[in-house]
Amino acid sequence: MARELLGERGGLFLAIHEDEYLQKRHVYEEHAYVLDFLPYGRSSEKSRHLAVPTVQIMGEQFFTLLEAELKIGATVLVHERIYIGRERREKVDRILTRISYDQLTANAKAEIVPLIAELVKSQEKRFVEFFNNSQPVTPRMHSLEWLPGVGKKSMWQIVNMRERKPFTSYKDIQERTGLSDIPKIVSKRIMEELSTESKYRLFTRTV
Repeated sequence: MARELLGERGGLFLAIHEDEYLQKRHVYEEHAYVLDFLPYGRSSEKSRHLAVPTVQIMGEQFFTLLEAELKIGATVLVHERIYIGRERREKVDRILTRISYDQLTANAKAEIVPLIAELVKSQEKRFVEFFNNSQPVTPRMHSLEWLPGVGKKSMWQIVNMRERKPFTSYKDIQERTGLSDIPKIVSKRIMEELSTESKYRLFTRTV
């Protein structure tokens, strides 16, 4: 069953079981970043899109992994930000399918870690708000404890510090809680959700 985690100031954070909440809301990515360009598509037994220029991309908001067909004559660069929403698209003709981490090419897998790190740094406000507003998901488990390296002691330190004053930056969280390299902690959680069959999700969507 999906859970809606309402923050102290009304902000919505998600701890998703089987992606139910996002499916009901029909949340779509508007922009994505290129992980790899495949001039002739991805060759596999399940793929019928073998002769079209294809890109493997990762969504900007939910880190959704997708394959998309490019328009004729369109060119892209790795890590390029492209529009994939429902309005007129400049480079993408259509979204072919959602894919899993295991379906990424070797090149895409090599690019995904540094790209996630870039996005976590550039979306600092969003992830700082998670630290400010995240809530318990069961009587014994807080969503903060799903972050790598955050146990009960660190969780209570975060909760106590944010009650005194909301966090304002990654640096502020680190200085007031004793945790080190908050962007790395968040990036690791995102990678874990993408590359494993994680039952609960803080930041990503399932296939």
